[in-house]
Amino acid sequence: MDIVSLAAGGTLVPDGYRARVVDSEMERALRAAGFVVLEGPRACGKTWTGLRFARSAVRLDTDFDARMIGAVEPSTLLAGPSPRLLDEWQIVPTVWNHVRHACDATNQRGVFILAGSAQPADDITRHTGAGRVRRIRMRPMSLFESADSSGEVSLTGLLKGESCRAGASKAGIRGVANVLCRGGWPGQIGLQLPEVQQNLRDYLAEVARTDIARLDGGVSHNPAGIERLLRSLARNTASEARNSTLAADVEPEPLHRHTVRSYLETLRRLFVVEEQPAWSVRLRSRAPLRRSPKWHYADPSLAAAALGADPDRLLADASTLGVLFESLVVRDLRILAQPLNGRVFHMRDASGLEADAIIDFPDGRWLAAEAKLGGGDAIDAAARSLLRLSRKVSAERAGQLAALVVITAVGYGYTRPDGVRVAPLSALGP
Repeated sequence: MDIVSLAAGGTLVPDGYRARVVDSEMERALRAAGFVVLEGPRACGKTWTGLRFARSAVRLDTDFDARMIGAVEPSTLLAGPSPRLLDEWQIVPTVWNHVRHACDATNQRGVFILAGSAQPADDITRHTGAGRVRRIRMRPMSLFESADSSGEVSLTGLLKGESCRAGASKAGIRGVANVLCRGGWPGQIGLQLPEVQQNLRDYLAEVARTDIARLDGGVSHNPAGIERLLRSLARNTASEARNSTLAADVEPEPLHRHTVRSYLETLRRLFVVEEQPAWSVRLRSRAPLRRSPKWHYADPSLAAAALGADPDRLLADASTLGVLFESLVVRDLRILAQPLNGRVFHMRDASGLEADAIIDFPDGRWLAAEAKLGGGDAIDAAARSLLRLSRKVSAERAGQLAALVVITAVGYGYTRPDGVRVAPLSALGP
């Protein structure tokens, strides 16, 4: 069995490890819970982060002997100094109950880290017990984590009502297109963009050909149909497309909406796609709120890969570039807000008033954001829309508004005379 050895300093820190925003969550979780489940899409950096906090580890995706032994006697996988990382634990799903019982028996904190790139069937993890497990969602790197953001504008600072100030973004609109196509995948850093995009196309092909069948226990599926659905999802990124819309949009041969629903659920369990729920709040006006979620890829680079879009194509198609930029903003806001227990929603009412992102916090504060590529007129329109939204939110919530922010692809960070903050995404940080 391939056991990763203990490194100097007490952890298995890999060479070149880049600090992640979830590191602070991991520290708190290991102090509070018997075991931590670190889950997210393949290649987002879970293994490295798990090793950062582990003192022993077994990798079930690469260690065939460990898989074979674990299938017969899962408890053998648990032996080793704590915290012990069980990487891709869902490959031997019966290990879940053994981990749970081991934590009950010792009544200790921070005993195991279970990293996984898929959610097994619900009945495997149904019985967890209060306080026994802490789940942490991990995503590809934000621009702050990949050193593409200066972090001059702090999300925590915005919540405290601080003013916004940042120097002009250096990347320019082409740099934004490059970042969109490259994505936040740690293992792709240093590769040329054509290589990265080919790797992402291979990633999606593997999802369609292998991952869905493996997660669903070999249930018959249509890889070609899934690939068409992945392209449809890319065309409908950051939209409220319903299953029936996605089914009809699958080209050249539509899928049944029930098939689309089944595939979407599996893609969600693989963390390839993620819903952005609609915000539920009372408005002063009588215009009803739209309730449909928006769909996003775990990283907008997957949408670009599904569309076969490189930076030149995106720069020639401002509409698609704008939609993928919105998805990039939502990805980064999710990453930055998560340690603060913030959840990212969207909002639209029947009159057309909308916000690309609403971050709602447990203490009642909320932040509304619009994503814009840039330009004075676009920023002005977004600011007016955000101000209208703040006036329409019910009186009970209006007093808890922390900030209204227009997040841009290029330009400076500043606070407008009307109080709306303008922040380039390349300056946004924790």
